[in-house]
Amino acid sequence: MRVAVTTLLATVGVALAGAAVAANENDEAMRKLAATSGCMTCHSIESGKPGPKGMDPIGPAWQDVARQYHGKPGAQDFLTRVVLEGSSPYNSHWKGKVSGLSMPPNASAIKETDARLLVSWILSLGD
Repeated sequence: MRVAVTTLLATVGVALAGAAVAANENDEAMRKLAATSGCMTCHSIESGKPGPKGMDPIGPAWQDVARQYHGKPGAQDFLTRVVLEGSSPYNSHWKGKVSGLSMPPNASAIKETDARLLVSWILSLGD
C-alpha cells in the first residue's frame, strides 16, 4: 500500500512539475508575442505600474483587464476585436485610469490567431 501511495504521489508531483514548466513556457511565449507586437509600449502586465515619466499608464495593466472581464460572456471575442480594430475614446471604461484615450487598431501588427491567444492568456492573469 505504501509503495502504491508513494508511486502515486511521485506521479502527481511529476505531472504538476510538467504543468508548471508548460505554464512558464506559455507565459514566456505570450510575453515575447506581446513585445514583438508592440503591446508592451502601452500596457504592462502587473497592476500599479506607472506610465512614462510617472504619468498614468497609457493603457490598462493586463491584470486589471483580466479582473474587469472575469466571467463576462463574450469577453474573449470582444477583446480580440478591440486588439485588432481598436476602441472608441467616447465609451471607454478606462477613462480617468489611464492616460491613453483609446486603443489604436493593431491588425497590421498581430494576426487574429495570435491576438486570440494573447487575449486568452491576458484573461488568465486574473486567476
